[in-house]
Amino acid sequence: MTYGGLFDIDRKIEREEEINKLMTDSSFWDDVNKANEVAGELKNIKSMVSSVKELSIHIKNNYDIVNADLDDDELLQIAEEELGDLKKKTDELSLATYLNGEYDEANAIIEIHSGAGGTESCDWVSMLYRMYTRYALNNGYQLVELDKLDGDEAGIKSVMFQINGLYAYGYLKREKGVHRLVRISPFDANKRRHTSFAAVDVMPQIDKSIDIEIADKDMRVDIYRSSGPGGQGVNTTDSAVRITHIPTGIVVTCQNERSQIRNKEKALEVLKSKLYLMELQKQNEKINGIKGEQLSNGFGSAKRSYVLCPYTLVKDNESGYETSNVNAVLDGELEGIIEAGLRS
Repeated sequence: MTYGGLFDIDRKIEREEEINKLMTDSSFWDDVNKANEVAGELKNIKSMVSSVKELSIHIKNNYDIVNADLDDDELLQIAEEELGDLKKKTDELSLATYLNGEYDEANAIIEIHSGAGGTESCDWVSMLYRMYTRYALNNGYQLVELDKLDGDEAGIKSVMFQINGLYAYGYLKREKGVHRLVRISPFDANKRRHTSFAAVDVMPQIDKSIDIEIADKDMRVDIYRSSGPGGQGVNTTDSAVRITHIPTGIVVTCQNERSQIRNKEKALEVLKSKLYLMELQKQNEKINGIKGEQLSNGFGSAKRSYVLCPYTLVKDNESGYETSNVNAVLDGELEGIIEAGLRS
């Protein structure tokens, strides 16, 4: 599903040439994180350009066949064989035309928070985290964990991570909302049915060139020791950073780096992304004369439902997409849901 920018394919070819030139520089791998990000972008661009070229060749070949000296039966047989493949390729590339938002090309930063349901919801957060991890790996994206708070008994209370790759935000932006799970609880000795909730927030990684000033007096920065399940890999220094933006109450934490400085830089980057999106939302609401709907992380506010009992069903309430193959969705097969969301 890593296609995009069909309307600007010439620019993608230029960008491919730029990256190839960059990679010949001896200093390219000095910053490994940045180099991996650029290499991932190149991989996606090559896939995209290759798909467009293949479709062009496919269409030309079919045009040549139609103009060949063949009888009607032969043409009909060839058409039936080619139609399915051609339709699949055109559908994939037509989907790319929906990715025309300002930040659709950007990396995606995702936060998942447990809601009503206690330990059940913490386990649900871990299931969603696994779902997005599988989706990222299946589509050639890189996933970087930024912050995680484990549940008291099981699962995850909250997690923030970044999915790096071309059009990651464009594909995943409609995942934002409250996700609802209905199942027989593995934590209930009486095997009763439970409903759990988790809130998913998605934002683009904002270009660092965008200037967003945050006054020191508007921030409270707390330093603490990184949390973890224990073992040799757990951090033993006070390197985790929590930044509270006092005027808005937004709190951002980051603890994936061992360096306090790097954690602070990343936390500031996420905070600026949140503030920028908040301002854009205010402007859109002012222009349209509307007030954005505030959804609580609990009953009656689900964007999507995942039902495992008494029947199996995933239903996205925004696009209307439904599938009974819940296990496939939870294993990261989100292509159908994402396509329905884009086309809706």
